[in-house]
Amino acid sequence: MTDQTDRYPLPEIAGLPDDIREKILAVQEKAGFVPNVFLKLARRPDEFRAFFAYHDALMLRDNALSKAEKEMIVVATSGANQCLYCVVAHGAILRIYAKNPRVSDQLATNWRKAELAPRQAAMIEFAMKVATDSASLVPADFDALHAHGFSDEDAWDIGAIAAFFALSNRMANLSGMMPNHEFYAMGRMPRS
Repeated sequence: MTDQTDRYPLPEIAGLPDDIREKILAVQEKAGFVPNVFLKLARRPDEFRAFFAYHDALMLRDNALSKAEKEMIVVATSGANQCLYCVVAHGAILRIYAKNPRVSDQLATNWRKAELAPRQAAMIEFAMKVATDSASLVPADFDALHAHGFSDEDAWDIGAIAAFFALSNRMANLSGMMPNHEFYAMGRMPRS
């Protein structure tokens, strides 16, 4: 029996288009390794470019959400979507941004018991509804965000991150994408 990791093998970096190879090598230099998502998606260059353009538009843009809050959305919704890759990889990033070694595991397992401020809990509740039952969104869901100081534009950002990572979760599961070993320990212990 062939599993998805064998079905969709990682390409060789040397054989990739120049722009994709340069992006992957820049990530490798910064992180010290190449996250598997870059290699797995590089097998289809046009999709790689589109995916990372939208990813960067959502995750790197300055808005009312902190970097940690954006990663909270990713980890909680990826847990609900049972995406091992995104829970582990973005959980590592969240631990670093939040400077909290517990929050990723809490969000991925049961966000209602996570160490969250009320504002963050409202954000995650909205994101979870977008990720798992978006057809049932009603004005009261937006009102709950407004009560915590979020605007309609913030609701768009929260929902767009949840929706984008629902796509990412499904592609990771389809392709058999596994987390890099490096992600598991990141952010769990303070740097010396």
